Amino acid sequence: MAKLVCGASGFSYPSWKPAFYPKELPAKKFLSYYASRLNGVEINYTFRRLPSLSTLEGWLEDTPPGFVFALKAHQKLTHIQRLGKSDFTRVFFQAMDPLRVKERLGPVLFQAPPNLAVDLDLLRGFLEDFPDDVRCAFEFRNKSWFTEAVYDLLESRGIALCLAESDKLAVPERITADFVYFRLRKESYTAEERAEIADKVKLLRASGKSCYVFLKHEETPEGALYAEELLRAAG
Repeated sequence: MAKLVCGASGFSYPSWKPAFYPKELPAKKFLSYYASRLNGVEINYTFRRLPSLSTLEGWLEDTPPGFVFALKAHQKLTHIQRLGKSDFTRVFFQAMDPLRVKERLGPVLFQAPPNLAVDLDLLRGFLEDFPDDVRCAFEFRNKSWFTEAVYDLLESRGIALCLAESDKLAVPERITADFVYFRLRKESYTAEERAEIADKVKLLRASGKSCYVFLKHEETPEGALYAEELLRAAG
């Protein structure tokens, strides 16, 4: 069956004690403990800076084989250059090579700003510099992007439309790649809603689609606990 990766968007939260992290666990042990219960994490750190080699090596040392890092693309690409072509696209992907070489790089998430309206030519040009051996997903936060032309372009490149769910916006459930990237951002999920998510993931995996599911983090450990529940229920 296809791969299932479940986790939260981040891991370095003391507020997750004691419901997720043991009360006495030091912060430097958070990632290794997290990786003992979940098999992937979405990293927001790379939205603001390129990680050093020592940082990436530390992540690899603290996690077991099979654990993957889904990285948010740098804001220079999405929010400053606003999907414009530049040499920084190549620089960004090269910076992630230590994870890619070890087969620990999950999808790279490109989160477009809400005030960026659809521009098919802009997106087509931006995608020209993407490597073929890295999975990528796009989270559009402006409804104008939800068109057949955009879906067709993503599908032609094997890029996933990020199925982002929040209390403000629900993305059409359109599958455009051989994997599905879920960002579940609602404040909370009922037991019934979580069961529905698990059933959906099971069906997708049975059809051959790998699934990457990341839940909201922040002040409470609910996201990490829900991810662990989903990993048991659908994994």
